[in-house]
Amino acid sequence: MVAFEETKQQKKLTEIRKKEEEESVKMIATKYRLPYQDLSVTPINTDALKVIPEEDARTGEIASIQRIGKMLQVGVRNPEKMETRRILEDLTRHGYTYNLFLVSHRSLERAWDSYKRVPKDGGIVGGEIQVSEERVQSVLSSVQTMDNVKKFLDEIGNKTISDALEIIIGGALAVGASDVHIEPQDELTRIRYRLDGVLNDLAFIQKILYKFLLSRIKLISGLKLNINNKGQDGRFTIKMQDTEIEVRTSTLPGSYGENIVLRILDPKTISLELESLGFQPWVEKQMAKEIVKPNGMILTTGPTGSGKTTTLYAFLKRVHGPEVKIITLEDPIEYHLKGIEQTQVEKEKGYDFGSGLRSILRQDPDVILVGEIRDLETAETAMHAALTGHLVFSTLHTNDAAGTIPRLIDIGVKPNIIAPAINIAMAQRLVRRLCPQCKKPHTLAESELKEIKNSINGFPKQVEKPDLSKATPFERALEGCVVCHKTGYKGRISVYEILLVDDTVENLILHSPSVGDVRKALFEQGQITMKQDGILKVLTGVTDLEEVLRVIG
Repeated sequence: MVAFEETKQQKKLTEIRKKEEEESVKMIATKYRLPYQDLSVTPINTDALKVIPEEDARTGEIASIQRIGKMLQVGVRNPEKMETRRILEDLTRHGYTYNLFLVSHRSLERAWDSYKRVPKDGGIVGGEIQVSEERVQSVLSSVQTMDNVKKFLDEIGNKTISDALEIIIGGALAVGASDVHIEPQDELTRIRYRLDGVLNDLAFIQKILYKFLLSRIKLISGLKLNINNKGQDGRFTIKMQDTEIEVRTSTLPGSYGENIVLRILDPKTISLELESLGFQPWVEKQMAKEIVKPNGMILTTGPTGSGKTTTLYAFLKRVHGPEVKIITLEDPIEYHLKGIEQTQVEKEKGYDFGSGLRSILRQDPDVILVGEIRDLETAETAMHAALTGHLVFSTLHTNDAAGTIPRLIDIGVKPNIIAPAINIAMAQRLVRRLCPQCKKPHTLAESELKEIKNSINGFPKQVEKPDLSKATPFERALEGCVVCHKTGYKGRISVYEILLVDDTVENLILHSPSVGDVRKALFEQGQITMKQDGILKVLTGVTDLEEVLRVIG
């Protein structure tokens, strides 16, 4: 009993001494005007560690803990120590740049202990990031469901904590998640995947694992470790066997820590052809004609996450050829397209949408993609380009296609410029597809039948009304299956509405129409609304009424 008490007291004293040492280093860090870092909750990257030989690191009380290309994150005990300064000068001579952190001797001991894990052949994927390709591939081949990912995380504990990020990202790729949300709460931290536009709980992890993940994600994303009171944005790349997957990182301070969102930009998600986007046959035929015209503007509208980028990239793929020069202006570049010149907005350098677009026009392009029209300068420059022999694709934030014209007028664009410049204005949303594996035939309830009949009765006369007696609606299986991760839905498809700027609409624009006026013109032109497009997809078993009403209302 006495021995037990002594052991308990010894452990408590050790913890107190450790805390006192860390507090002391924090105070010294203020003196040197350097950020403080506790390496007990910071990942030590072996590819960075080997930049400084172990013997030199111990002599100079220094450790390189993370590396992104030639940029190092370096922990030091005393930046004025002669051996430390010599090592830092040597790093500079070899072309390295570095950010310094002040760390305790205990932290350095932990870093130095990691030298025994330094692979002789370089091992882990080096360069831009340090997410293990092998580990991600291993998870990809092992994981079939979200339950599998949760099991992987549950087995980690604190023993193999360095695998956590690879498991989370590998799991997201395996189940087709577009985003990973890591949200610290009072006692635990929640991890969620966004599948087909809807968030799903994955697991709850301990705070110590969350702290590790936060530090690791910040380091590989190029974010500042010591900034935790404001949002930061960064990115990193996972180099897979046959492709590179970009991951955009966003952190935001919250009540219990920093919230993290990882946006996974898998090139496979934008590899759709025009025929696979979800246009009704007559709309697809019209769009195919419009996107091969030599000039004019095609605008697509909708909120963030409505599939606008995928649609515009499908247009670019259709018009791309050796005789066509295509330049894009994006903020940021989300997906890299072969054979297309892509440029990125850099506001801090004065390269915004307006100035960037003017620069692009001097490069003699045939086709231009402008990521988003946000202001008068960008709108006018893009429309003048459309009027002078360029085909221009862009996006605008409005609720529907009819709202495009009034929105541009509201920005300040003159109607006499809008009318001849725009070829087509379109709006879109993404609805989830019913899982082909577990969807089941469905007899429409009276309320559903009424909703569908009301939409069909509102079809313009130019569109043939579907025969409800021959329709084959399906519904999702409430219990779902392994293929759809028990959601009943698998994949998404767009619903569209388009406004063709013909002579009638062009004349209407010159009189500064309201949204109601444009909506009436859209109807008289024979165009269906997004909701009506969704209803047609319900009647052919692509999706269900519940999903259409959830997305469109």
